[in-house]
Amino acid sequence: MTRYSGQTRLLVAVDCIIFGFDGQDLKILLIQRGFEPEKNKWSLMGGFVQPDESPDEAATRVLKELTGLEGVYMEQIQAFGHPGRDPQERTISIAYFALIDIHKYEKQISDQYHAEWFTLNNIPPLIFDHTDMIKMARKKLRYKAAIHPILFELLPGKFTVPQLQNLYQGIYDTVLDKRNFSRKLMSTGLLVKQQEKDKAGSKKGAFYFKLDKKQYKKKFQAFLNFIPNPDNLLN
Repeated sequence: MTRYSGQTRLLVAVDCIIFGFDGQDLKILLIQRGFEPEKNKWSLMGGFVQPDESPDEAATRVLKELTGLEGVYMEQIQAFGHPGRDPQERTISIAYFALIDIHKYEKQISDQYHAEWFTLNNIPPLIFDHTDMIKMARKKLRYKAAIHPILFELLPGKFTVPQLQNLYQGIYDTVLDKRNFSRKLMSTGLLVKQQEKDKAGSKKGAFYFKLDKKQYKKKFQAFLNFIPNPDNLLN
């Protein structure tokens, strides 16, 4: 086999920023690293790209190993390649973010990796440049959520308006006016009101809604400018 002469070989890895929502808080799934360097410290779930797979395939494999999930919404963010990011060996990591409903999949998460959910305001110190990866993932998620209803990937099949508001507030780290949020949400025409109510939060309860997937495809732009002053919230 002909090789490029005079070139240093590099390792390529993937790291997955896994966002989850429990109905109240937006969270990130972290693991305790099982090997040196930085053994037992908190880390994103990751692994090396194997010779017979693409980065996307490697990220899909890593996510399945941790959660048992396939077909999850996942998106590549960017490559992180500072020469000193991994003290063990020169490694370039391609970061991805994934969106899952915590309640739907919490029992499938592997105990092998000592995984634990953390709120975004309570993330422990992380290895390498994983904190930078999370910051970048959150910024990308804010941008995408302002123009595209991808946040429904974090919700169960039926949900309440307060739950959706909690999710948006967690994404943008802000407080949204309840009435204004509900009015704009209903104006999209993308939600179907259900007969059932969630009475966990109050005696009166809140009606459940479902996303109208057919209307969603037709009215993709209904969420444009859904977030007030998006330029101020995307930083």
